[in-house]
Amino acid sequence: MALTGRQIRQLRSLAHHLEPVITVGKQGVAPAVVDQANAALEAHELIKCSVLENSGLSAREAADQLAELTRSEVVQVIGRRFSLYRETSREGVEKIQLD
Repeated sequence: MALTGRQIRQLRSLAHHLEPVITVGKQGVAPAVVDQANAALEAHELIKCSVLENSGLSAREAADQLAELTRSEVVQVIGRRFSLYRETSREGVEKIQLD
């Protein structure tokens, strides 16, 4: 699902106030990180992640890898933090309404 510019701007504004829920450490994008990200995306749709300085990856590299493994979209990368979005498959929950 490719996001339009308008949708990315909307998601960036929503992600601005979020605290990171996923941290990529020196192990990189390990299976445990992917599992945590999948669970967080299913629960919240939009998450913010951070990359520790001792990680061998840049924030862009980590964001691209994690997005590919979780089938999500990279919303924004700033410094050592990035945001991911994936629409939840859960029924009966309020979803983010994209323009």
